[in-house]
Amino acid sequence: MNDGRTGRVELYFLRHADAGDPLAWPGPDEDRPLSAKGERQAERVARLLASVASRPDTVVSSPKLRAFQTARIVAAEIGVEVVISDRLAAGLDVASLDALVEEAGFPERPLLVGHDPDFSATVSALVGADVLVRKAALVRVDADLPLATGGGALHWLIPPDALKPR
Repeated sequence: MNDGRTGRVELYFLRHADAGDPLAWPGPDEDRPLSAKGERQAERVARLLASVASRPDTVVSSPKLRAFQTARIVAAEIGVEVVISDRLAAGLDVASLDALVEEAGFPERPLLVGHDPDFSATVSALVGADVLVRKAALVRVDADLPLATGGGALHWLIPPDALKPR
């Protein structure tokens, strides 16, 4: 249990699902929606998270449409609301992640939905190893609060292809 500044947290990182070719999108990047493929990817992740005993207790999303759509699909399946944080739009690092967890009220199992290269860099910094977070990949890092570089343990990383139906 988290008592505020101390305790343990299970951080779930979900990079937004497929949103098609960014160069083919005519509008502002923040308005680029999920593709049909991305919606299917998000639905598969949602079903997985709904089936685990230690599911996220809050969902925090980037305000960019593709991340918010991914978050909304997952949150609906696990029965929580989506909270928007500009911290997940760009520039995420371990220090800003620690501040985000505090702003969210120190949830024990937050699901963060955002973007790369931030997620790959932040997860890598937390666990002290290079980790690539592909689109629609789900990562769990367990860490002590306050969050610190090298202070996390990679619990699992599920690439999107692992959730494809046979």
